[in-house]
Amino acid sequence: MSTSNFNTYYENIDYNFWRDLCVNEGELRHYEKDEFFAERGQVARYIGYIKSGTLKYVAYAADGSECVVGLEFAGEFVADFPFSLYGKKSRVSIVAVTPCEIYCISTRDIGQRMKSDEQLYKIIAETNVALFDTTYNRYINLYTKSAQERYDELIAKYNNRYRRLMRPMLVG
Repeated sequence: MSTSNFNTYYENIDYNFWRDLCVNEGELRHYEKDEFFAERGQVARYIGYIKSGTLKYVAYAADGSECVVGLEFAGEFVADFPFSLYGKKSRVSIVAVTPCEIYCISTRDIGQRMKSDEQLYKIIAETNVALFDTTYNRYINLYTKSAQERYDELIAKYNNRYRRLMRPMLVG
């Protein structure tokens, strides 16, 4: 995994723990392009480590139009975290942008385990804090920067790594 990630919360979580948990205890599942990993209005069934492919997090505007609110790439994690661990329905859909292979572990199993596993509970709490930090920074950027400024910063930071994939999704 590179030191410069689109999802900055990776810098503040126990990445190896989550990867090992998904790879060692999960099931390798295949998703075709446009297939749902999680669907809005449903409790997400899995937390996954992406072996290959790209997924997008989609929220829907009042007119039903699709708004991409997040991306996950190979070597990263995908989940409706932490909501799925508590049996809450997702407010977004998570959709494969390309064919994907994902090591999936049941959110129900993780939710049950965290009740009796103090280490797991601590790691989940630390992950929640890291996600909040990333989300809060993105929230602030929505108010202080234009879409073009956010896009330009993203491209500059990642040396065009994701340009072909993201431009149609992030800039109108």
